[in-house]
Amino acid sequence: MTAAKGDSEVRELYQNLLQRWNERDAAGMAGLYTEDGSQVGFDGGQLNGRAEIAEHLSQIFADHKTAAYVGIVRELRFLSPEVALLRAVAGMLLDGATKLDPATNAVQSLVAVKKAGVWKVALFHNTPAAFHGRPEESEKLTDELRRELHASLSD
Repeated sequence: MTAAKGDSEVRELYQNLLQRWNERDAAGMAGLYTEDGSQVGFDGGQLNGRAEIAEHLSQIFADHKTAAYVGIVRELRFLSPEVALLRAVAGMLLDGATKLDPATNAVQSLVAVKKAGVWKVALFHNTPAAFHGRPEESEKLTDELRRELHASLSD
């Protein structure tokens, strides 16, 4: 496999993860993880294993009208031919809203592993992009995410 192919496959895995969230597809999202994959949510909650991730997401999607992600990949680095680290930023758009809420901006990290020829999520970590004491950084990120959102809506 070429590096470019691995690069596009890991980026696609990340986009699929966001898309499954946006579609409120708990089983589909959990299916992107390894059997023993882990997730750290925006609130710091930790989930371990595909079954626990699926169960937790099912409850979230049943009880809440979740916002949709728009994400930007900042870096993709291969730690080995079968392990990749993807770093990204994301914003969220509430249902019916036309503007991103800076309070929901996030910094995301994804560790992907290739097993049996397929890339899966070993760890997804989603943390608030709070930028304490640096409101200009929050505004800069929000502006960048807005441009990404408008570009994606134009496609």
